[in-house]
Parts: sequence; C-alpha cells; structure tokens
Amino acid sequence: MGTTARAEAIGQVVAEVATPLGLVVEDVAVTPAGLRRLVRVLLDTDATSLATGDDTTSEIPSLSLDAVAEATRAISDALDASDAMGEQPYVLEVSSPGTDRPLTLPRHFRRNVGRLVTITRHEGEPQAGRVTGATEAAVTLETAAGQTVTVPYAECASARVEVEFNRGSATDDAARDHDDEEDS
Repeated sequence: MGTTARAEAIGQVVAEVATPLGLVVEDVAVTPAGLRRLVRVLLDTDATSLATGDDTTSEIPSLSLDAVAEATRAISDALDASDAMGEQPYVLEVSSPGTDRPLTLPRHFRRNVGRLVTITRHEGEPQAGRVTGATEAAVTLETAAGQTVTVPYAECASARVEVEFNRGSATDDAARDHDDEEDS
C-alpha cells in the first residue's frame, strides 16, 4: 500500500468515525517520523449538522477540547481495529484548523460567521469585514464603514480570518453593561 493509498485508507477510517460525531474531516496527513508514522488529522464542527433550515447567519460554536478528545479516542480505536495503518507504529495528532488556515470552501465561511475576515479578490483591493452570512454561492460581509458587501466565492483569490484579541462577545457586553448599572 503506497503512501497516497495509505493516506486515503486512513482518511476513510477517520471520516467514518468523525461523521457520526458531527465533525467534518478538513485534512489527513501522514508523514514518516523515524520508525513511526505521524498521522495528523484536522477536524471541524460540521456546520450543516447544526444549521436549521436555510440559516446562513447564526454563529457556529467552536470545536471544544472535549470533542477533540472524544474524537481522538474514537479515531485511535478505529485505526487500531483496521488494517489502514499496517504494522508500523504511529503517533496520532488530532486538532481543529487554526485561524491561519485559508478559507477555501463555503463551509469555511459559514463556520466563521461573526468573525472578521479579509478577502482578496482576483481583481481589485482586499475587502475586510465581519462575516454576517454565508451561502453555497457567496459570503456577506459588514465592513467597518457599516456597508453590506456580498462576495461570490468565484471572485475570491484568497481569504483568511483576522485575529482579534480585544473583541468581546454580546454576553461580555451585557455583563459589562450590568456591572456599570450596579456601579451607578
């Protein structure tokens, strides 16, 4: 079994475990590491399993550490039970995609509703804004100027999430407002 065939077999086992857990496999990479193989699996929440109806605007919760731990145990057990790994020992790493991972599929944009992104179009200047909705055809952003811009994915050359260190959630804002009222 060649490296590509082995990676495909491993990916199939991982997908069979991830799907019932409400997860989607973003990537599976198998690399040699001395006498072992390193199997890196990137999982994310399956936005389609959380959506209700035509909802394209609700924020999707991040993948929790508990969910990653549960998936890691299930994937390890499934790989051990299958012949996908062969006889060579392996090290399994399971994580979620970081914010530095490019947004390339509609589900990536849907997963990042509420986050600040920068989109570089094939032509024109980069467009920054907060994702307010994502369909199968386009992403909708609200710019800092308060404009609503819809960008078809076909026009996107690249897109990435902008890291925000000081953005509070609506819950944080409500708690601050409540604390301010008590202080008055």
